[in-house]
Amino acid sequence: MSTPATAADPGRRVLVVDEEPAIVRAVKAGLEARGYRVIVATTGQDAISRIASNPPAVVLLDLGLPDIDGLEVVRRVREWTWVPIVVLTADGHEQRKVLALEAGADDYITKPFSMPELLARVKVAIRHHTHRQAAPDESVLEVGDLTIDVARHTCKVGDRTVELTPKEFGFLSLLARWPGRILTHRMILHEVWGPEYVKETQYLRTYATNIRKKLGDGPDHQRLVAKPGVGYTLLLPELEPAG
Repeated sequence: MSTPATAADPGRRVLVVDEEPAIVRAVKAGLEARGYRVIVATTGQDAISRIASNPPAVVLLDLGLPDIDGLEVVRRVREWTWVPIVVLTADGHEQRKVLALEAGADDYITKPFSMPELLARVKVAIRHHTHRQAAPDESVLEVGDLTIDVARHTCKVGDRTVELTPKEFGFLSLLARWPGRILTHRMILHEVWGPEYVKETQYLRTYATNIRKKLGDGPDHQRLVAKPGVGYTLLLPELEPAG
């Protein structure tokens, strides 16, 4: 049974930013039934003010707001805080999702969505933020049974050593620093290959396939997951999003 959240429980406070009453009602009811405390903002400026005055555990942000474009809200919020932001969008175009992620959003979910999927994304976003706060610069990264020692340039799955090429290691360790967050193709290529390679997305497909084989991933269990047309994420195993 869920325990009702209170104002003193910031880890269960969710800010929903959307002007559609039906969406707000459904999201609010679903989250509150699981013990979250929901605050609602219907404009971008109100959302920015609420985040600044009393940061929530996670922000669910619709991109189609009446005053400020949702992408601009993400950019402004990212000037001072890494509060998790999950974008809600009715726009299925991949470029819009890419722009949101590159502006600093942690994840996205396309309308219409199921409550189990939304709850999974909220959990992942909060967990990702907690991981980042706990050890933003740590040299040993642990995601499930995967351990990456950045300083020693080693990778293990359980007790098994995984031999990775330098680029494979760079790709995997970058994702491991942000478990649960989707990194766009451009972000990965820029960080691992360099700015002159940001359009070479075919590199990532090949390297992701090789990494999965070396990790021992199969169709029913993948750590490294592709988001078609957008990017890649390293799943937090116990919080795998619902389909």
